Amino acid sequence: MQVLNWVDWLVLAITLIAIVTYGTWQTRGSKNVKDYLRGGNTSKWWTIGLSVMATQASAITFLSTPGQAFTDGMGFVQFYFGLPIAMIVICMVFIPLYHRLKVYTAYEFLENRFDLKTRTLAAILFLIQRGLAAGITIFAPAIILSVVLGWDLLT
Repeated sequence: MQVLNWVDWLVLAITLIAIVTYGTWQTRGSKNVKDYLRGGNTSKWWTIGLSVMATQASAITFLSTPGQAFTDGMGFVQFYFGLPIAMIVICMVFIPLYHRLKVYTAYEFLENRFDLKTRTLAAILFLIQRGLAAGITIFAPAIILSVVLGWDLLT
């Protein structure tokens, strides 16, 4: 078992500080919800697409993909090849639609298109799904950290 030395901790600290500093610097002009959520309506569709794709790549993706490839082969990779194409189509179709309808979220769109019950049902289902997935998303890196840092996994 190998423990992280001071250089590893320094790199980690500098990385975290740089991310927080950059995020703070980039959002310094946000004055209201429109600026914060929509970036002042200045973002291009391809920038939004890259952001959505980056959001989809979680720790689970990076931790589980090599193991899945080792045990089952690389057949699942076809999903990852289609993902950028899907993101381009989604961003080219839905982003202009959201701008035209002046809505902030898919749930607001559902309420405008259908009713409050539909919006509430979709939001509840999403929150349940994300709540269940969050446990796995936190537990998988915890396994790796417990091995690397020598910590007890249950603690």
